Amino acid sequence: MKNRGRYLYRLFNQTTEEEMSKRKEVIKKLLGEIGENCTVKPPFYCSHGSHIYVGDNFFCNFNCTFLDLNKIHTGNNVFIGPRVSIYTALHPIDEEVRKMGLEYALALVIGDDVWIGGDVVINPGVTIGRGSIIGSGSIVTKDIPTNALAFRSPCEIHRSITDKDKEYWQVMLK
Repeated sequence: MKNRGRYLYRLFNQTTEEEMSKRKEVIKKLLGEIGENCTVKPPFYCSHGSHIYVGDNFFCNFNCTFLDLNKIHTGNNVFIGPRVSIYTALHPIDEEVRKMGLEYALALVIGDDVWIGGDVVINPGVTIGRGSIIGSGSIVTKDIPTNALAFRSPCEIHRSITDKDKEYWQVMLK
C-alpha cells in the first residue's frame, strides 16, 4: 500500500500544467475518496494516499505532506495553503519501545468550509470544526471548535467567526 502511494504521488508530481487530465486521473487513483471539483497542486506527498478522503471543492496548494497512516477526512469547501503538513502517525514515548520500530496513528478530521493557512502543521487525532480558519504558521495540537479563528504555536482560539465578519464582504460585493 505504501509503495503504491509513493509510486502514484511521484507520477502525479511529474505531471505538467499541460497534463491536467492525467493529473486528475492519478490523484483519483491515489486518494481513498475524492469529491467533485478537487484541485491538488504538485508537489504533493503522502504515506499511503488511500487513507485520504476529500469532499467537494477541495483545494490543496503546493508542497503539502499528508502522513496518512490512519484516515484523514476533509469536508466540502476545504482550502489548504502551501506547505501544510497533516500527520496521523505517532511513535511511542518510551525509548525502548520506540527502538522496536513500533508506531501507531490517530485519525484526523477537517470539517466543511475550513481554511488552513500556509505552513500549518496539524497533529494526529485533531478535529477542526466546520467553518474554522487556521492562521499561517500554526501548529494544531488539539481540537478546534466550529467557526473559530485560531492561530499561533501551539494553535489557540483567537475568537469566533460571526455574522459581523460577513458585513465587510456584503458591502464590498455590492
